[in-house]
Amino acid sequence: MTAALTAPCVAPATVSPAPQVTAPFTFIDLFAGIGGFRVALEKLGGKCLFSSEWDKYSRKTYEAWFGEVPHGDINELDLATVPNHDLLAAGFPCQPFSLAGVSKKNSLGREHGFRDATQGTLFFRLAEIIEAKRPRAILLENVKNLRSHDKGRTWRVVRDTLEELDYEVFTEVIDAAGWVPQHRERVYIAGFDRRRYRGRSFLEPLEFRFPAPPPSRPAFGSILERSPDPKYTLSDHLWDYLQRYAEKHRAKGNGFGFGIADPNGISRTLSARYHKDGAEILVAQGRGKAPRRLTPLECARLMGFDTENGKKIVVSDTQAYRQFGNAVVPKVIEAIGREITALL
Repeated sequence: MTAALTAPCVAPATVSPAPQVTAPFTFIDLFAGIGGFRVALEKLGGKCLFSSEWDKYSRKTYEAWFGEVPHGDINELDLATVPNHDLLAAGFPCQPFSLAGVSKKNSLGREHGFRDATQGTLFFRLAEIIEAKRPRAILLENVKNLRSHDKGRTWRVVRDTLEELDYEVFTEVIDAAGWVPQHRERVYIAGFDRRRYRGRSFLEPLEFRFPAPPPSRPAFGSILERSPDPKYTLSDHLWDYLQRYAEKHRAKGNGFGFGIADPNGISRTLSARYHKDGAEILVAQGRGKAPRRLTPLECARLMGFDTENGKKIVVSDTQAYRQFGNAVVPKVIEAIGREITALL
């Protein structure tokens, strides 16, 4: 947790008012990870007022990159410490919800809603913050399978909760391959406070469109280091195992196995498990030599992070692989954020 600063003791009459934030918009960064949302939104001129992340290694990276330690466990967060803001950004975890008690409460004539349906989940805290602070807009990101998770119940509760909080909700599954040389499908949720936007004109519906990808993108080969450390080359034992594993599943008609990325194309999705064997994205090294896994720096580039501008890797390779595999793609967030802030 960030240590609180102790202000000098002064008479009330001499206390100056808090300086006004002059940025085009303000935002908070929840379930922040290493700050992919923040990288993108600051490029649009946004001012981050608050951040929260529980993983100690991600907090270390976040501090190195942004000069502040995020608040810790969101469940222990005092909502009074969260400042008012224009945009709430969060890559919240995907958790199942329990709906078993809803029909029973209906029969007893008792009220329910998001406090009942989401109780005990991290999304519950997210909904509480939205309710308490009522940001003008929200931008959430999750895995593509959020919509099918727990037979669709999870998605239904997420959508209904945001609607119950009186937000106009727009969703889209976007493949980051339009911005970076990697297939990475994620579901994005943009929401706008109806109490603010409908006040302008009840006759005109709020119009929001997710961005189209740019006309061209970099090739996979452009993110590769010229002289990577030989330690990233797979051992003969691991390479033999991956080939035998792939052949076994190929014989069964399955598509499981390693992936050699095309330097002129795009790669598979970088996952948080990449540190285990790197099998989903391997780099060929010529005849007779085992392929290699990506270096952490190449993973950062594959996700679209600018590692040449103060965003140095300050954790072990294993943690770096996990962090980049769990991160959002800043260029996608920037493109969506530009559309959202146009309405702000």
